[in-house]
Amino acid sequence: MTHEIELHRDQGTSIWMLGHLMTFKATGKETGGAFGLVEQVGEPGTGAPPHIHHNEDEFFYVLEGEANFTLGERTIKGLPGSFVFLPRGIMHTFENTGTTPCRMLLGVSPAGFENFFAEMGEPAPSLTTPPPGPPDIEKLMTLAQKYNCEIMLPVPVPAG
Repeated sequence: MTHEIELHRDQGTSIWMLGHLMTFKATGKETGGAFGLVEQVGEPGTGAPPHIHHNEDEFFYVLEGEANFTLGERTIKGLPGSFVFLPRGIMHTFENTGTTPCRMLLGVSPAGFENFFAEMGEPAPSLTTPPPGPPDIEKLMTLAQKYNCEIMLPVPVPAG
């Protein structure tokens, strides 16, 4: 069942996940499974390990800061206003390569993978990025398998 959604900046459920502040703007429960949308903020050096989605496509819209996106062998520089579509079945990754926090909208279609974020993360006690720390690799790999996503090891640890 789909629902009307109206959220403004800083509204939505927020978590800390792999060095990012993530705020859920739309979930599959609200969109009838069509898509999930998350606002993501990461400090310089944060990103995602190389991975392959088998169930969903992923897309990003850079709002502030900059990030490099790698899609297969291709690297795309994402600046404010950049849109990057990352189809399922192809290895991809991203990293905040700027000197300031990078704020992006991250979408998945169809919905479902936003639940990976929710399970991997923890409730954010504040609307700030989390303190740096190593990821829980065992939990990451278990959840990746559950959500049909391949993570390429080793997972980079952001400098802090």
